Amino acid sequence: MAIVIEAKGLRKQYGSFTAVDGVDFSIHAGECFGFLGPNGAGKTTTVKMIHCTSPVSAGELYVFGQDVREYPREIKARVGVCSQDNDLDPDFTVRKNLTVFARYFGIPARLAEERASSLLDFMGLSDRQHSRIKDLSGGLMRRLVIARALVNEPTLLILDEPTTGLDPQSRHQVWERVRMLKKQGKTILLTTHYMDEAQILCDRLVIMDYGKILVNGPPAELVKAHVRKEVVEVWGYRPELVDHAREKGWTFETDTDRLFIYTDAAEQVFTEIASKHVCDRCTIRIAGLEDLFLSLTGRELRE
Repeated sequence: MAIVIEAKGLRKQYGSFTAVDGVDFSIHAGECFGFLGPNGAGKTTTVKMIHCTSPVSAGELYVFGQDVREYPREIKARVGVCSQDNDLDPDFTVRKNLTVFARYFGIPARLAEERASSLLDFMGLSDRQHSRIKDLSGGLMRRLVIARALVNEPTLLILDEPTTGLDPQSRHQVWERVRMLKKQGKTILLTTHYMDEAQILCDRLVIMDYGKILVNGPPAELVKAHVRKEVVEVWGYRPELVDHAREKGWTFETDTDRLFIYTDAAEQVFTEIASKHVCDRCTIRIAGLEDLFLSLTGRELRE
């Protein structure tokens, strides 16, 4: 499978601060690849280097086989970027936001109109093409930003937190369009804070923290390898249960009023807790990507 992006020892410095600390990864054609991490982990900085809006400090970074230092213009022409912000032009209609943006890529007016019609239909925006931006909901705006990122028919589509702040219905509409783009063979790079989004959309992903890549691989395989199969979640636990878990050698974490035990023998652990300890509630669930993320990066709040 062809490699679309390849990084070796990629590094980004801001003075004495290291934002990206010598990371290695590759992204293959036709896959959805995720970058996950807490605020300040380095994922957005990495993405900016990929689409040539932030220079590389050290290491190697190739996009479409081209060095980002030598061919930024050629790379940008083949990349579509859906930014975190709804940076649409409020003075233009929905349709004009697409046709005017097409000028930045030198797309002829007639072809720009054709692509705008096609993208408005694809994103379910045809009936709002003459609306002003201020009259759109958050979900409609995000779909328009994605449509705009597709105007130049990019080989690589970068989605930087595409569903932040959306209600569940709008998020699922965006996911549906992303899955359709995957079926068309589009290569997608996704950054997100939503673990369910990453688990549903990503073929592979990395979790970053403090500028380094902690894990890299398919979501389900990473969860299985680093977390265990199931989680026993205990609400309102007593201190003696923590001592018991430690004595048994169980892998566990705690927060304010919950104890999380990661195990491949959940029924046995559950029965032992129920027979020997008092708690408010005890449940068993399948381990997920959020468990992996929190176990690697911690539960404390980041600025």
